[in-house]
Amino acid sequence: MDMNVRPRRLRKNEPLRRMVRETRMDKSSLIYPMFVREGINVEEEIPSMPGQYRYSIDRFLFALNQVLESGVDKVMLFGIPNKKDEVGSQAYAEDGIVQRALREAKMRFPEAYLITDVCLCEYTSHGHCGLLCGCEVDNDSTLSLLAQTALSHVEAGADMVAPSDMMDGRVGAIRRKLDDSGHWDTPILSYAVKYASAFYGPFREAAGSAPSFGDRKGYQMDYHNRREGIKEALLDASEGADLLMVKPALAYLDVIEEVKRSTLLPVAAYSVSGEYAMVKAASAMRYIDEAKIICEMAAGTYRAGADIYLTYFAKELAGFMEEGRIG
Repeated sequence: MDMNVRPRRLRKNEPLRRMVRETRMDKSSLIYPMFVREGINVEEEIPSMPGQYRYSIDRFLFALNQVLESGVDKVMLFGIPNKKDEVGSQAYAEDGIVQRALREAKMRFPEAYLITDVCLCEYTSHGHCGLLCGCEVDNDSTLSLLAQTALSHVEAGADMVAPSDMMDGRVGAIRRKLDDSGHWDTPILSYAVKYASAFYGPFREAAGSAPSFGDRKGYQMDYHNRREGIKEALLDASEGADLLMVKPALAYLDVIEEVKRSTLLPVAAYSVSGEYAMVKAASAMRYIDEAKIICEMAAGTYRAGADIYLTYFAKELAGFMEEGRIG
């Protein structure tokens, strides 16, 4: 046949396919979420997230070393305190679980880049992400506690803070608090576009952070809305966010693409607990090839525009990149 243009020419073999690949990724863009809890010698598997654990600080340090050895040098820390109260005081306590984990990790592994989730939901007795006024979350009174939490993390050794609460104005409040305290060079990774999603179920079990009443639809976003996500992203950028996150990833690839197109900031995507749990469950039933699915999900997220990928499969992906299976 007489055809000048044959797309298959560029698919002939693996070296050629890799050379012309449009979406590229490497280990430096991966962030691995980890859970730290009180206790000694605790390594407690999360039932709905096989292969993921709640660690006491001593076991967290051992696990962190394994993460670093896999080629992933960035982790996101979530804390699980023993005591919770109405105002989430352990979130910003000097001797809080995250603060102590940060100090130990920085001493043992100075090469690790430590990012902390900034929210109150794991620390409040009611499980909501802010202070309550009756049965409503009071946006403005929550801001000072979020800023105080962020500062306590940075003073304990956090390299970056990531507010996930979805209170209006929290990025600006945190930026001012850090700047006024001399931490003007600490970046903020904002959970800018965070949807009220059923994909968070396993995480809430892992962190013990399910709300004791109601839901979070009054502050997390309606998953029907895309333009609202752009508004949130632009607002956080204007308040001083250095990086923007879309959460979850898999069902929101269109939003990732839109945020990337609408801002000049690096864009992160969080492949959340529900995404992880679905892959693990389907793999256990031998319905899918787990490794291939992990790679395909990651490639789709990067292809949509993500520069940074938070995933519970970070260690596996680093290995696949090393092998040349993805990247």
